[in-house]
Amino acid sequence: MTTALPAADPAASPRARRLPRAAAFWTLTATLLAFMAAAAAPSPLYVVYQAEWKFSATMLTVVFAVYALALLAALVTVGALSDHIGRRPVLAAALIAQVAAMLMFVAADGVGWLIAARILQGLATGTATGAISAGLVDLQPPHDQRLASLVNSATPGIGLGAGALGSGLLVQYAPAPTTLVYWLLAALCALAVAGILAMPETSARRPGALASLRPQVSVPRGARGTFLLIVPSLIATWGVVGLYMSLGPSLAAGVLGVRSHLVGGLVVFALMAASATAVIATGARRPRPMMIGGSVVLAAGLALTLAALAAASTPLFFTATVISGLGFGAAFLGAFRIAASLAEPARRAALFATVYTLSYLAFSLPAIAAGFATTHIGLRDTADIYGGAVIVLALLAAGGLLLNRSTAGSPPQS
Repeated sequence: MTTALPAADPAASPRARRLPRAAAFWTLTATLLAFMAAAAAPSPLYVVYQAEWKFSATMLTVVFAVYALALLAALVTVGALSDHIGRRPVLAAALIAQVAAMLMFVAADGVGWLIAARILQGLATGTATGAISAGLVDLQPPHDQRLASLVNSATPGIGLGAGALGSGLLVQYAPAPTTLVYWLLAALCALAVAGILAMPETSARRPGALASLRPQVSVPRGARGTFLLIVPSLIATWGVVGLYMSLGPSLAAGVLGVRSHLVGGLVVFALMAASATAVIATGARRPRPMMIGGSVVLAAGLALTLAALAAASTPLFFTATVISGLGFGAAFLGAFRIAASLAEPARRAALFATVYTLSYLAFSLPAIAAGFATTHIGLRDTADIYGGAVIVLALLAAGGLLLNRSTAGSPPQS
């Protein structure tokens, strides 16, 4: 499915110099990378914040929860707005809000500031997500109709991994560990605003902007049967990300006994780097086998993770993390490519907002529950229950796809 730029684009006036389509595509990719890196950057710092501000593990869960809930609120309200007013104004506003959130982290002197910054960051990220995903599909080259799905699937993993690792390195070795990373991210997002404003607009204005703000998830009526088949894979894949993002650094410290801020970042980086590798390596394969194989590999990796925790083996834990990441990348890319094939040009942002709403629900709600559970049943038991549930779900996702052969079996053309 290819999409031409709207002829009525007001930005196309002779006096307006706009980026070429290819440059605009990679500008959007860099913007998505910046949002994802910023999302993971606070993770290695939480231990520092806890030690400095003396708040409980339950309060740490609240910090995680408010980000997730704010992001979800933005996805279900303004997630489709760029289909009506254009990609550029939505993305520029989201980036400005993200810069403000980074500056709030810099100014933070207590957990109240931390919560406020995470709320604003969640709103900014949720606002941008659907618009970026739709814009990438709008701008992908006509000769490569898989590129947007590859980028949409690989970039979150690369960004989250880079953000966690970079933050961990700065915490471990750089001065001003609680502020430097946020200054760097604020500068990156400010630079991205200029890039977004220089892009051509790919979504013509159309009526219904106010109506689109009504909280909703949207899937085209004729595509709902196919979409339902990818939901278990979305939930399983992002469930494992929630496990590692919420408990990974704590498991490394509390169960494996590794006392290093850098190792907490390395755990997330290993998962996400493996995910990106799988996306790149399997990009030409058919989406249905990718989802099946990825779900099975994901289950195997998680089972090995639980075995590593039982044996308190750090090498086995990182090996299992890489295997889980490979499964996540393959399964999510397959699901995303099928979702992309269902998206009508005028409803792209709405559909991708739905995909990410489900994904972030799977990412956040179990992680929030796990955060509260650790205070009652301990870290190891919580990890065993959480990991076991995701293993079962991943195997059910693979089994459901094997039993139902109506899922798209060829690469979608968008």
